Amino acid sequence: MAYSLSSVSFNINQLKNSCASCNLHALCLPMGMSQHDLEQLDEIIQTKRRVHAGETLYHAGEPFHAIYAVRSGFFKSLLGSQEGREQVIAFHMSGEIMGMDGIASDTYMCDTVALEDSEVCLIQYHHLENILQSCNSIQHHFHKLMSREIMRDQNVMMLLGSMRADERLAVFLLNLSLRYSARGFSRHEFYLRMSRSDIASYLGLKIETISRIFSSFQAEGYLEVHQKHVIIKSLEKLQELLHQE
Repeated sequence: MAYSLSSVSFNINQLKNSCASCNLHALCLPMGMSQHDLEQLDEIIQTKRRVHAGETLYHAGEPFHAIYAVRSGFFKSLLGSQEGREQVIAFHMSGEIMGMDGIASDTYMCDTVALEDSEVCLIQYHHLENILQSCNSIQHHFHKLMSREIMRDQNVMMLLGSMRADERLAVFLLNLSLRYSARGFSRHEFYLRMSRSDIASYLGLKIETISRIFSSFQAEGYLEVHQKHVIIKSLEKLQELLHQE
């Protein structure tokens, strides 16, 4: 996505056409940005990094220096406990930002691991801070991203604290459906990049419970599951589960 300003000649339309094919266009092209703003943003999207499946992008406790935008692939973030247990706290897909948990404490708070071969764009935070001070459109957009992360954390807390097991899995699948749809993919059919164990950890359930609910959803005609391939046959029925007493 990034072009060297010293070696490549381009105009604003060429840049937009290039970024339109990138999963990060929502980050790179907030509404109302001028060509100067775009050039500034282009300068800080420094490095595209390949991350292989199972590789850790950053570890909890490491000094915070950058945030990462998922260009392609899928990641999970985990928190460890003193007892050695790990809790999956988030899944990240293309176009989403990782590492913002390190801003407050100057250290990353979790481990973030690639679930498949992936690619990220590295954004040095001290460079981003400089641009945020001078570019209102980027500052506004970044604040919206931070707000979205806070809302996601609050939704997870509500999910784990007040919902039945079947509601939790229904919400999880509906959320994935919406996120895939926002990226131009089918809302009804997608591939689960995470394991059943990861889903169970994220939802605060046992693996056996996850397997039982998937079987129940299939028996009720809500969906079909072929290993990690999910076909949602009725979004409406999954949504209705959330309104049952």
